[in-house]
Amino acid sequence: MRVVYYNGKFVPESDAKISIFDSALMFGDMVFEMTRSFQKKQFKLKEHIDRLYASMEHVKIPLEISKQEMEEICYKTIEKNEPEFLNTDEHRLMINVSRGPLSIYSEIFNHKLEPTVIVADFPLKWTVQGMGKLFDVGINAIIPKQRAIPEELLDPKVKNRSRLHYMMANIQTSEFPGENNWPLLLDPDNFVAEGSGDNFFLIKNNELFTPEPRNILVGISRNYIFELATSLDIPYHETNLLVSDVENADEAFMTATPFCMLPVTSIHGEKIGNGKRGPIFERLLKQWSTNVGINIESQIKDFNKELENVKNSGPSP
Repeated sequence: MRVVYYNGKFVPESDAKISIFDSALMFGDMVFEMTRSFQKKQFKLKEHIDRLYASMEHVKIPLEISKQEMEEICYKTIEKNEPEFLNTDEHRLMINVSRGPLSIYSEIFNHKLEPTVIVADFPLKWTVQGMGKLFDVGINAIIPKQRAIPEELLDPKVKNRSRLHYMMANIQTSEFPGENNWPLLLDPDNFVAEGSGDNFFLIKNNELFTPEPRNILVGISRNYIFELATSLDIPYHETNLLVSDVENADEAFMTATPFCMLPVTSIHGEKIGNGKRGPIFERLLKQWSTNVGINIESQIKDFNKELENVKNSGPSP
């Protein structure tokens, strides 16, 4: 039975519940991070924790646990759950921190109010279900009506649980005909922003371009692409991008922690480049796989084979 760290103790997954008076439920007032491992070793955990604490600082959640203590909690959670994992599984940590119960309900909690801290660990393969085929056919990007929330309204660099705009983008995208449709949100100025939980890159003339960080969540994987590009002598630029830039790109891809990289081969059904994943994507994915000692594409496809009889329905971020 997998267990979850919950405010200083470990409880069974099914018993990890927050109060109906928690600020997370009342306001979506919760920051979080989700990580992954490669061959059971956590990837960029410190960077995820740094971003978590930056988010907490921005929204003024008064957590007394230090970064080092949080890292220790993460590894302890993995240690306790390892017996439940197969040799081929990877650890997907979900770290949630809310302000805790609202003060107007303090009497219910004997006037002891503290942040809610939850660290769960579950198999990565759940998150990448059905994505293996996208390495071959690619994503068809759809521009939904829903816009990215601009920085002046809610700083998107704070990774928070107020994610209804992502869900609306997914719902709107799911209404388009065809398969493999993923949202690509624009910001209020009609510049390309991000996906609903992933960052976007395009390639033109063998150079990488990605939206400037003004109105996006700056992904850990996005930043790692810069590291890979530097090591491979691929120039990269953070800049404003129009839909026409995407339409005229040579190739494109999305990045996110669970799947690392997936090609975007079309937009609204129209091919990007030759409609196939391109050589820059290949080079970056190969180098990433080499760096972590595992074939990322093959691993995700193998996970999908394990789950091919499991059916999910409805749009999900």
